[in-house]
Amino acid sequence: MSERILIIDDDVDTLRLVGLMLQRQKYAVSAASNGAQGLEKALEERPDLILLDVMMPDMDGYEVARRLRKNPATDSIPILMFTAKTQLDDKVAGFEVGADDYLTKPTHPTELLSHVRALLSRSAPKKPEEMETLARGKNGYMVCVLSARAGLGVTTVAMNVAAALYAQTQEDVILAELTPGQGALSDELGFQPQTGLSDILRGTVAEVTREKVGSALVSHGSGVKVLAASENPRDVDLGAKIENFETLALRLSTLGRFVVLDLGSGLSSAAQRILNLCAERMVVMEGTANSIRHTRLLLDELISMKIDPKTVSVVLNNRQRSEAQIPWKQAQEQLNHPVLTALTPMPELFLQAARAHTPAVIAQPANMISQQFVKLADGILEREKAR
Repeated sequence: MSERILIIDDDVDTLRLVGLMLQRQKYAVSAASNGAQGLEKALEERPDLILLDVMMPDMDGYEVARRLRKNPATDSIPILMFTAKTQLDDKVAGFEVGADDYLTKPTHPTELLSHVRALLSRSAPKKPEEMETLARGKNGYMVCVLSARAGLGVTTVAMNVAAALYAQTQEDVILAELTPGQGALSDELGFQPQTGLSDILRGTVAEVTREKVGSALVSHGSGVKVLAASENPRDVDLGAKIENFETLALRLSTLGRFVVLDLGSGLSSAAQRILNLCAERMVVMEGTANSIRHTRLLLDELISMKIDPKTVSVVLNNRQRSEAQIPWKQAQEQLNHPVLTALTPMPELFLQAARAHTPAVIAQPANMISQQFVKLADGILEREKAR
């Protein structure tokens, strides 16, 4: 058996005895001695079943169950409340906060095991698509923007696509720069240096609440709500907080109709996890032989991650006028993947927009390149409606 069971109980003897019994049955067992630790482990490990004690000093089992059910990452995990409370009202209270089954202490190991097996057999098996389906369903439509190498204009594309989406819909659009220590959005949009992303990543997974994420968003004059990365180089190490990133992305998906995620360059472990949550992925490249080759490698890796190539769009961003730039059709042939659009080189417009601390699509909405971003947004709107 490969099912994972998390036991949350402040009684050391229970943790030891029940844990040993389940391990003898070939279950993978982990333990938490209080409610806060249990919530953190549930988010990190995504167990197949949780055995939850009710009477704990810091946070009782009812509150733990409530928080598990409120979190989209844990709301489907079966909960077996395992407690010394025997009153009918206690059992009713347990079911009301989301418990799936209830056992009273002490119980015979055979009875406990039968309840564990029954719950596991009734619960749907976890699938790799589970988190992706969650993000695509009732929550916001997430678009990831990235590139194979740095310096290709990922932030510019993400920022202008987000602004164009808001201009088209007038609904909540979130732009999140998930590159700690390498932030550019604060400068681009005229914000004071931001620490919201870093604060979220430094905490525990259990602390990545919807409220905390919402309070870290800053409103911009374009209408977009922004989570900007810090500029402190030391914050790059926060890129290792994979579970925090994943939970953050899911929280963001509950706060807006559209969420545009700037993933920067490359395929970090966190980026790989987040890419599986997105409804579509936008890859930015330049019309040079090296950029096309690097992008081809990136696309191959995305396919190896079981990401549907149809959900991957390539944007050719020719930032400077140069005869060295490979034309759209030729770049597409070399890439062996459709190129969605080729952005017209217009450095003067982007310089003007940067000075005004606003996206180019807002600075000059009638400009040719602004209209190209609007078309990108229109395509996203069509795909969002068709999902």
